Amino acid sequence: MSASEILWILLTAALGVQLIFALWNATCLPGIRSFSADRLLHQDKLVSVLIPARNERLHIQGCLESVLASDTTGYRMEVLVLNDRSEDETAALVQEIANRDARVRLLDGAEPPAGWMGKSYACHQLVQEAKGEWFMFVDADVRLEPEAIRQTVAAGCELGRGLVTGFPYQVAKTWMEKLVVPMMVFTIISHLPIFMIRRSSSPLFVAATGAFLLIHRSSYEASGGHAAIQGDLVDDMSLAKAVKRAGHPVMLADVHELVSTRMYQNGTEVWNGYKKNMYEGTGRRDVLLLGTLVMYTLMYLVPPLGLLFGLLSGSSAAITYGLIGTMLGMGVKRVADQTGGQPWWLACLQSVSMACVIGIGMASWRAGRSGKGYVWKGRRYS
Repeated sequence: MSASEILWILLTAALGVQLIFALWNATCLPGIRSFSADRLLHQDKLVSVLIPARNERLHIQGCLESVLASDTTGYRMEVLVLNDRSEDETAALVQEIANRDARVRLLDGAEPPAGWMGKSYACHQLVQEAKGEWFMFVDADVRLEPEAIRQTVAAGCELGRGLVTGFPYQVAKTWMEKLVVPMMVFTIISHLPIFMIRRSSSPLFVAATGAFLLIHRSSYEASGGHAAIQGDLVDDMSLAKAVKRAGHPVMLADVHELVSTRMYQNGTEVWNGYKKNMYEGTGRRDVLLLGTLVMYTLMYLVPPLGLLFGLLSGSSAAITYGLIGTMLGMGVKRVADQTGGQPWWLACLQSVSMACVIGIGMASWRAGRSGKGYVWKGRRYS
């Protein structure tokens, strides 16, 4: 047996283990509908829905309409929207809705002080005005089904305190969105032991998205809130880690049937959004990011390239192992896509998706290391 064949065997074995892990890991993700909302009856909790909005004229009306259509059986709701110095009609659209529904209140955002990230300061200002026992952070590009908040609060009540979050169904229209955006769930399903998020107190085991995040007031205060992570670019992950460090629980749930979002509108936004988050999301650790990108190259690009090489050269070993490795990689992607509600055929483009992620990851690393920083929604982050 040649050295190259041994390497092929090791690579396909690693992909087989990865597929088995992904299949098991997906079963550990609790569905948000699995929590009984009956526990909310007669409790009359106040939930503060907090929406930071900067230049969101395309989204804010639909977001607010979906929030206000929520089933509020067992709890009361206030909705605070912070106009984060928008340069479009965001404030006027919110005020129009607030004039019709007394539950909605529009706040004017202030300039972030030195050392603060824009969104973190917007969320901080929202909390200062919130009166609820639970804070439900919702991004302006999110749409909720009527059950979404109620079921998430039910999950929070089962925890007793802490933080509950989940990745919304990702609406993807352009090709760059379809190829890249669902890879968020792929990363979680492939690498993070989901059962450890709730069971372990270690901040190493955490995943969160600020697009849809519920946190108890006591947990927010114990963690230090956004004031404690004011300079962190990936604020959602940092907040979840702070909650764990404070000794409060964190839960990741499957919410894609009740929550949806279109995070980006085109390929440029996809590139810039992921570029902003990838290097920062690894804690600016070069070895972790670059090591992950090398691993992705070996596991998800080498097999299809080997298959192509085999077809061109007539190498039966390259064809066999390249085909097996490619199919296993597609299998891992299909598990992740099914978890996120994405169509089956996206798995067939898994190697293209991975090539895009690797390219963005390298761009993120170069921007972070060079000091050039990142640009997002008119703000530059270094």
